[in-house]
Amino acid sequence: MQNLMPEPPATRIPVDEAAAAALEAAAKDGSEAAYEQAAAAHPTSSAAWAELAQRALDEGRAVTAYAYARTGYHRGLDQLRRNGWKGHGPVPWSHEGNRGFLHSLYVLSRAADVIGEADEAARCAQFVRDCDPAAADALSG
Repeated sequence: MQNLMPEPPATRIPVDEAAAAALEAAAKDGSEAAYEQAAAAHPTSSAAWAELAQRALDEGRAVTAYAYARTGYHRGLDQLRRNGWKGHGPVPWSHEGNRGFLHSLYVLSRAADVIGEADEAARCAQFVRDCDPAAADALSG
């Protein structure tokens, strides 16, 4: 069956060049402290929180990952709403500015699963896929 209702337009979070530069510097440094400094200097950047969350999850610190990812997710929701998002519609992975939000949401799903929050894990995983199936594929692959 074809959906005859128009799809809302894609929402694109503006790229934060200063946060991107701070994250690039943190990646070169490679330390947790450098990533923490990037997040502290750019607390509205979902990408900074997503990087902290991913690192924590990779190190087996699921509760910390959950907290970082939830922060990045909420910062991203704020930015999506400021850019016209009404709670549904595409959030394309192909747009660099959206990747921090989508990555935060993905790590939130994974961390929730690890700590036994099965409903939250499933809801977040579906939300990533609803935003853009390409995000789910890129992040899980």
